[in-house]
Amino acid sequence: MEKSRLNFWQIWNMSFGFLGIQFGFALQNANVSRIFETLGASIDSIPILWIAAPTTGLIVQPIIGYMSDRTWGRLGRRRPYFLTGAILATAALFVMPNSPVLWFAALMLWVLDASINISMEPFRALVADLLPSEQRTTGFAVQSFFIGIGAIVASALPYIFTNWFGISNSVPAGEIPPSVIYSFYVGGIAFLGAVGWTVFRTKEYPPQDITAFEQEKRDTRGFFTGVKEIVLSLRQMPKTMVQLAVVQFFSWFALFCMWIYTTSAVTSHIYKTSDPTSALYNEGADWVGVLFAAYNGFAALAAFLLPVIAKRTSRKFVHMISLVIGGLSLASFYVISDPALLLVSMVGVGLAWASILSMPYAILAGALPSNKMGVYMGIFNFFIVIPQICAAGILGYVMHTILNNHAINALLLGGFSMALSGVLAMFVNDVDETTKG
Repeated sequence: MEKSRLNFWQIWNMSFGFLGIQFGFALQNANVSRIFETLGASIDSIPILWIAAPTTGLIVQPIIGYMSDRTWGRLGRRRPYFLTGAILATAALFVMPNSPVLWFAALMLWVLDASINISMEPFRALVADLLPSEQRTTGFAVQSFFIGIGAIVASALPYIFTNWFGISNSVPAGEIPPSVIYSFYVGGIAFLGAVGWTVFRTKEYPPQDITAFEQEKRDTRGFFTGVKEIVLSLRQMPKTMVQLAVVQFFSWFALFCMWIYTTSAVTSHIYKTSDPTSALYNEGADWVGVLFAAYNGFAALAAFLLPVIAKRTSRKFVHMISLVIGGLSLASFYVISDPALLLVSMVGVGLAWASILSMPYAILAGALPSNKMGVYMGIFNFFIVIPQICAAGILGYVMHTILNNHAINALLLGGFSMALSGVLAMFVNDVDETTKG
């Protein structure tokens, strides 16, 4: 079936839910290490505590992708999963900042990340489902815009609560600041509201032959059939997907370094404190939230610029330039002593983030069979979470034995990894652009 072009507001509505999803991710990325440290985690134990996040994505996304490929009902194919994930994630966002002890916070990270992944995976497939090839870059760019806007607000919320509303960010040892707790509450409400907007404002295409669709479901039902289908799809990955997997590995390894170590790097390297009970530490931690808001803000703007540049050059060229600039920007933290100048570094990181959120998916969608879009988008998530699992498993050891437990050195490592991924992007075969050529 030839897909009709959608107007801008239809693409806007189908992507709006990512605003809420990113509230969840941004609050998690900017504050979980802070929560762990507050509850007593040591600097070299933080990576292993974070292993929950990528592991849940590794398990959840291909399963949800496979299930959504086989779903059709009153809410369509992908939308039931958006809504279920949003409800669960909202509950987790209300509970996590009230974690009484470290092990409970680590457990809640599992729940939160699994819930976010239930919502997120079908959003990627929805763009590929509804948009013709020539609009997919725009569709993923609009998703990137909402990711940026959501992350701007969510990352800055603790800073806003403290500096605009006078809510405390300094508390006795072992207690999570009220500014962080209230931020998670706002995030939960925003998550459910934004996803609900997409659920009720977007229409999906039904299967062309609903009778054949239902018969195929009956013929292939069962847990082991589903596992076999996922494994078979993994073995039959298109060449473009394999090439992108290598790029994804190094870019997401870099992002994981940034997410888990920026708070420690900024507070220790620039604010010269590692005491999470001190006012200076919490000032630095709040500034990290502003920095994360800044890179997401620039990413939101760049999301509309990148498709224009890609149209005049190529998607893989845009991805290469963005990642190299992002890697150099992340490494620049090492030589900066003024916290305000870190905002300049975050411009480059934001450019890389905008490209990571759009270009690989736009390239990938043209290489996938339409009837397996959900399961392949879920499998593609392997190459996001595997590097994070690797990072979670080895960074603690590397920090202790090679990087001298200096968090700033982890950002240097991340910068090198991101720049390398940019170089590798030039070797990807973009099927759509090759066909057009």
